[in-house]
Amino acid sequence: MSGNKIAGIRGMNDLLPPDSAAWEELEEVVRGWMRSYGYQNIRTPIVEPTPLFARGLGAVTDIVEKEMYSFVDAMNGDPLTLRPESTAGVVRAALEHNLLYDGPKRLWYMGPMFRHERPQRGRYRQFHQIGAEALGFAGPDIDAELIVMCQRLWDDLGLQGIRLEINSIGDADERARHRADLVTHLERHADRLDEDARRRLHANPLRILDTKNPAMQEVVEAAPRLVDYLGDASRTHFEGVQALLRDAGVPHRINPRLVRGMDYYNRTVFEWVTDALGAQGTVCGGGRYDPLVEMFGGKPTPACGFAIGVERLADLVRLARDAAGEDPPRQGCDVYVVHQGERAGSAAFRAAEALRSAGIDVVLHCGGGSFKSQMKRADTSGAVLALILGDDEVAAGTASLKSLRGAAGESGRGEQRSVPMDGLVDAVADALIDGLSAEPGRGADPA
Repeated sequence: MSGNKIAGIRGMNDLLPPDSAAWEELEEVVRGWMRSYGYQNIRTPIVEPTPLFARGLGAVTDIVEKEMYSFVDAMNGDPLTLRPESTAGVVRAALEHNLLYDGPKRLWYMGPMFRHERPQRGRYRQFHQIGAEALGFAGPDIDAELIVMCQRLWDDLGLQGIRLEINSIGDADERARHRADLVTHLERHADRLDEDARRRLHANPLRILDTKNPAMQEVVEAAPRLVDYLGDASRTHFEGVQALLRDAGVPHRINPRLVRGMDYYNRTVFEWVTDALGAQGTVCGGGRYDPLVEMFGGKPTPACGFAIGVERLADLVRLARDAAGEDPPRQGCDVYVVHQGERAGSAAFRAAEALRSAGIDVVLHCGGGSFKSQMKRADTSGAVLALILGDDEVAAGTASLKSLRGAAGESGRGEQRSVPMDGLVDAVADALIDGLSAEPGRGADPA
């Protein structure tokens, strides 16, 4: 008697072919893009000590209060949390392993994050982020470089309609003066504040400015603007960022209500937003977080970074391809090997390995079956060519190559020809590059 099927957890999604191919292609673009700016990959655990996030993100934030997946280690009683974001873990790792001992570092990461929230398009309980962290850089140039990096990625991916919003939230003393006036303003309108705003009023009033509640927009719009409290250093830094963005030709809008959801941010904050994804319009968010390294026990160290939501980015890439009439990334290998007979099976195994050694992607049919059934598998595999071997071909020292794809990559069988086994590798390579009409070359004997 079979048991009931077990389904995956809602909001923690499987990534299946063909969508996984699109993600792999996106990841390859990201690796090259990060490398072009000198960023090095860092991979931190998905589980961190809970105090890391409570201290770094702020105790009165939605993430810490409501969204973290936290538990107690059954072995030693330590409080642990599935990471809801990666900046805190990257800084922890940099300090623990003395990465900043020999100077500033440019680091990047890619991987899953976890937040316990209501799943909807663009917001999942397990989601993925690509991020960059520049540790040890104090000037506005690194803020601008990180922003310009994002513009280059959008361009590389053919994305349009992603807008940049920036703001400066100043330094701690400037936020303290603004906070006092902000609390006074909000207290005068306490009857119009929702439950979240009342809870945050004295603990984290700046986050109230980021409310999406339409009933509070008038109160928020009338609130004191943090930009009016900036001192000379913060204002000069912000103007420096804007000047570099103008020089780079990156348009932007100053949004005086833009804040970030974590307590560690200061000075420059930014978001890249789009209207193409409905309510979940933020594709990338980031900014400067100079206090964080010292909060974690290190020496005062300037820092800046960003995080991109991969699910949202992949959606935008798909929408851009659909709008341009482009095909999704090709699924499948270069060659599917069809064979029947004992001698043919051995020869097919050797031929497949010889082709792989030459850098050709090969699927070797396994499990037996008629030529007809195997050719059906070959057709649906996405392969460009079928390599066909029977005992008669092996005895004659030949094999058959059959085209499975048309010029535009569509399924459909085409030309078939016999090639000598002692020139198989070159014949397959030529066929993949030039088509089956190319004359076979001479190569190593895979048989």
